[in-house]
Amino acid sequence: MGIIAWILIGLLAGAIAKLLLPGKDPGGIIITMLIGVAGGLLGGWLGKVLFDVDSIDGFFDLSTWIAAIVGSLILLVLYRLLTGNSRSHRHA
Repeated sequence: MGIIAWILIGLLAGAIAKLLLPGKDPGGIIITMLIGVAGGLLGGWLGKVLFDVDSIDGFFDLSTWIAAIVGSLILLVLYRLLTGNSRSHRHA
């Protein structure tokens, strides 16, 4: 797959991860999109390392999308843990 396909999959996987884990994230939509692109790469790598499968076969393969979404979910959770959850509000 080309770089444009990876970016598109990552953007969509990031949006799906955001739908599955709603909440206000620090950084907004741009950070969520970048997390999606990085998550797609992470998911493909994890599929290869953990299950010895080529989870990055093609744009329309289900395994590609599952790997990208799982990777995006992992990175979104890690990002929230590292930056702090913005749901906690300070009362004056």
